[in-house]
Amino acid sequence: MSGDSSHEGIHAVGAYAPRLRISAEEFADAWGNFEASGIEAKAVPEADEDALTMGWEAARRALEVGDVDAADVDWLGFATTNPPMAEEDPTVRLGSFLDVPEDAARQTFTGSTRAGTRALYAALEAETDGLALVVTADCPRGEPSDEREHAAGAGAAAFLVGPDAPAPITDRAEHAEPYPGTRFRRAGSDDVEGIDVTSYDRGAFRETLAAAVESVDAPDDLDAAAVQAPDGGLPYRAAGALGLDNETVYACATVQDLGDTAAASVPLSLATALADGQESILGAAYGSGAGADAFVVAAEGEVPATVDLDGETDLSYAEYLRRRGDVTGGEPSGGAAYVSVPTWQRSIPQRHRLVAGRCPECGALAFPPEGACPDCRALVEFEPVELPRTGDVEAVTSVSRGGEPPEFAVQQQKSGEYGVAIASFDAGDESVSMPLQVVGADTSPAVGDPVTTVIRRIYEQEGVIRYGRKARAEDGA
Repeated sequence: MSGDSSHEGIHAVGAYAPRLRISAEEFADAWGNFEASGIEAKAVPEADEDALTMGWEAARRALEVGDVDAADVDWLGFATTNPPMAEEDPTVRLGSFLDVPEDAARQTFTGSTRAGTRALYAALEAETDGLALVVTADCPRGEPSDEREHAAGAGAAAFLVGPDAPAPITDRAEHAEPYPGTRFRRAGSDDVEGIDVTSYDRGAFRETLAAAVESVDAPDDLDAAAVQAPDGGLPYRAAGALGLDNETVYACATVQDLGDTAAASVPLSLATALADGQESILGAAYGSGAGADAFVVAAEGEVPATVDLDGETDLSYAEYLRRRGDVTGGEPSGGAAYVSVPTWQRSIPQRHRLVAGRCPECGALAFPPEGACPDCRALVEFEPVELPRTGDVEAVTSVSRGGEPPEFAVQQQKSGEYGVAIASFDAGDESVSMPLQVVGADTSPAVGDPVTTVIRRIYEQEGVIRYGRKARAEDGA
């Protein structure tokens, strides 16, 4: 199947990878070898990060660099092979994090490492009056000794899609052939597996991708090729069959630094190519089973992009296992502060978007916006005010093992000591203060420092993940 999408394309790009890294050497020291060829290090989600929080990080960057308000998004797509919940629509919470209109069309794509390009194709075909937002994020995992686990990384990319774009997608195609067993995840399992017949796996990858690429009209002088990368070697082994050279693949590759990012693999490479100013780009995504997508991007000008993929903290293998939850004690029995789901749901605007309230009588701010005005004590209906993402630290402390509330015990076991800050946020002439957990132990703020709020997992209760704002001691992207 081939389609001409020259009138639709990419308006802006955002990408994000977790700050934590583990090197190939750490794996080799632990196991005697490292099974994922071509990977030097890989990104590791923090204990309170998942596909949804990473997707938010990429999406907000795309919106900000594209100078687009979330209210102008008419279609939201989210792609991952590892949704935080096996059965729940992740676009609902993602849309709430971003403040996408409640009546915007939404679609979720999962079950395949080509889910990211499936979402991109759907966005190109979506009938919207505004822009489509495609968000893809992933963090695969496997058994500790398995080559897929050695390769498994993390990252997210997001694209604003619509007509009259500076990077139109000029052609696209797809191809499918039955190759069962090349990569799969059983129902109820978190771990990716495979039958480990190397020649069979490589043949499925090469032949399925080549057939899709042959169906698109790609120029001979491509600047870059975003090719699915389950490890750092397979894209280059298949390059000849795709009519590519290694330099074209390497021009936008991310696998060597981030690892296998599954459904986000091709989107992250595409984001990197556009951020680097590459004009002629081939995309080639593969999903086991086997199916493949191929598309051509012909950028006609600079594409606004914020690609934030740098690592900051190197982990030992033991610390990596803690982040995975392989060497933790689990949740304590009883004692956690109970907040019912209906009560939590009523405070979602505050938790997801820092929506405070302004008193119509005296103008004072209240957070949360409930009860009597904190200044004039009048019982009023507060006017909603969305606070800025950046505030200033008024007080800070740290919480060590044993001092955490029971609901944060699992996070403490995985990540260790964490900071808590009281930060003030200004809205006009008024300000309001609130306590926030601090992410990134290596970047704890001091009093007077600026902090930027981010969306992270708060804790899980009754099987329901609670998301909300935390503070990061930086003012960058």
